[in-house]
Amino acid sequence: MIVIKDKVFGGERPLFETHGAMLENIVIEDGESAVKHCSDLEVTGCKFYGKYPLWHVDRCKVKDCYFAPESRSAIWYTNGLRMRDCVIDGPKFFREMHDVSLENVQINDADEVFWGVSGLRIKDVTLRGGTYPFMHSSDIEVENLDSDSKYVFQYCRNVVVRSSRIITKDSFWECENVTVYDSELDGEYLAWHSKNVRLVNCRLAGEQLLCYVDNLVLENCTFDAACDRVFEYSTVRADIKGHIENIKNPTSGHITADSIGSVTIDGNIRQPADCIIEVRK
Repeated sequence: MIVIKDKVFGGERPLFETHGAMLENIVIEDGESAVKHCSDLEVTGCKFYGKYPLWHVDRCKVKDCYFAPESRSAIWYTNGLRMRDCVIDGPKFFREMHDVSLENVQINDADEVFWGVSGLRIKDVTLRGGTYPFMHSSDIEVENLDSDSKYVFQYCRNVVVRSSRIITKDSFWECENVTVYDSELDGEYLAWHSKNVRLVNCRLAGEQLLCYVDNLVLENCTFDAACDRVFEYSTVRADIKGHIENIKNPTSGHITADSIGSVTIDGNIRQPADCIIEVRK
């Protein structure tokens, strides 16, 4: 394996078509597309300041690296990526990619990250700020995500989330096949227009949660006291621990809770309008 160590590169495409190489303690200064059309790279202890540094790279390991705000859109069209112990301050990372794994990564400008990614696995990742992470991505496994970005997980398929804290708005919008375990989900309009959503041991907060959902399942979940107009036009099977303040016009299913503040059933309910709602005895 070629070793490129302790060097500074600038300009356009300085490491174009580099294959089977270890990049160690290098600095990419101003410029574009420093590491493009490459393969089989190990990138360790490097700092990236130029634009679009890692595009069209197959099989790349990135460890202990820093990506500055100027390195926006840094990693696109790169398949077989393994990243760990990195800090990212630039927006619009990870687009149109397959087979991506991140562990212990801090993303401080999470604007438009993980767009069009399939086969995504993240563990111990933090997302700060930004909008629309994970847009149009699929086959996603998440563990210990801490996110305050807006509009996370929109138009996604086949998503499993574990032990995470997601403070947001409009999350899991128009998704399909979503399972969330042991997590805190706080934000309005959770999972609207989605299909096959299962929440297990989750803590939920926000207004108008879980509406327009087809095949919604809740197991041992809790609701914040301020939650209202929940389950409107959804088909739902819900086992709720504790109190839920307001349920509105569920289409069908069975909802059980320890206590219920109020149920709104009016002339706008949709057929078959046969949801059973009961307080646990």
